Amino acid sequence: MLTAILLAAGTSRRMGDDNKLLLPWKDRTIVAATAANLLAAGIGEIIVVTGYEAPKITGALEDLPLRFIHNPAYSEGMTSSIRAGVCDANGDGFMICLADMVLISPAEYAQLAAAWEKAHALDSHCIGIPEYQGEKGNPVILPATLRKQILSHPEKEGCRQLVRHYQAHHLLIPMPHDHILRDIDRPEDYTLLSKLILP
Repeated sequence: MLTAILLAAGTSRRMGDDNKLLLPWKDRTIVAATAANLLAAGIGEIIVVTGYEAPKITGALEDLPLRFIHNPAYSEGMTSSIRAGVCDANGDGFMICLADMVLISPAEYAQLAAAWEKAHALDSHCIGIPEYQGEKGNPVILPATLRKQILSHPEKEGCRQLVRHYQAHHLLIPMPHDHILRDIDRPEDYTLLSKLILP
């Protein structure tokens, strides 16, 4: 089984006054649209890690069957939220999902999960990394065999150094679209993606 850890704890400072995860996307918020895509992909377990404006985030997701973990140390960086999710995860692997990557479809999440699970059966240390035309993106799938290393990892903004250290176990998963490269950090990102996707 794979656990998806949806990181929804950040302050989205680059967005200005708005919490980007609560901005509208179609008939939902960004965070709810991303969570709904994960659910539709059939991922075995989904944990949402909250932090900044946690009551608003959980409120936006209240109609979805999700499990919530609050990270009181969210201001210390993304890795603190990854650790919070990993501590409570039951899967053989952890799909580290960014809540603002709203373009990734259920089919794409399912493709990543299936490719990793197939490779994991042969290599328990397998790290799944999606790529589009040679450029690596997110979400990355970390194996549960690295749980201790993740929980003690000193890097504040993710596990890049840890991933690089286990390069021999990398599984590069080619993706059909650039959705794995597209997140929403600034108002112009939201405006651009909205024009491309929304009616």
